[in-house]
Amino acid sequence: MAFRGAVITFPGSNCDRDMAVAVSQVSGTDAIRVWHGDADLPDRLDFIALPGGFSYGDYLRSGAMAANSPIMRAVVDAAGRGVPVLGVCNGFQVLAEAGLLPGALMRNAKQHFICRDAVLKVENAQSLFTGKYEAGQAITIPVAHHDGNYFADEATLDRLEGEGRVAFRYAENYNGSQRDIAGVLNDAGNVLGMMPHPERAIEADHGGSDGRALFEGVIESVLEKV
Repeated sequence: MAFRGAVITFPGSNCDRDMAVAVSQVSGTDAIRVWHGDADLPDRLDFIALPGGFSYGDYLRSGAMAANSPIMRAVVDAAGRGVPVLGVCNGFQVLAEAGLLPGALMRNAKQHFICRDAVLKVENAQSLFTGKYEAGQAITIPVAHHDGNYFADEATLDRLEGEGRVAFRYAENYNGSQRDIAGVLNDAGNVLGMMPHPERAIEADHGGSDGRALFEGVIESVLEKV
């Protein structure tokens, strides 16, 4: 049975095509493009991605308006059924605003937009997103954000640490994120939000392929259950 992955586009998304290309190239099946104003998702989805960008121009708070788009009700329902959901950069912000992930993404500590390669440490290599990595592995993934400073209260941070829900950490903390957190999982392990862009690191010709294993891991995990 062919893998069915969907990419949501919001007004202001600018990485949706990159994400769709990554999903298509790694899975061998064209990604399904979904508009934020749609009320329903396509049938039998194996994977949903919320891409980077500046949904609604980052007005109010980054991701806050997109979190109330019609399609997000369907995304929340799908996540509740166990469908893997990945939010990258602005997608991470949307997932946090929608309540699918704890914490919030605030303005970078030095108030500057950051665009560079970032070295990440794989903190949890047991999730369906990270199973193709090794625990402690250093990977290089591009970052490009202005509001990537991850914040949560101490009790939430302790719970994330204790439950193994920190997926990635920054080797060098560029944005001020608490405890160097670059990516977190929900309590069921099927929702991942991360600020770095794995879809920009799937081909060596584009500067690196360390992000490819993330997509391979999700696809293999899904197809093993079919």
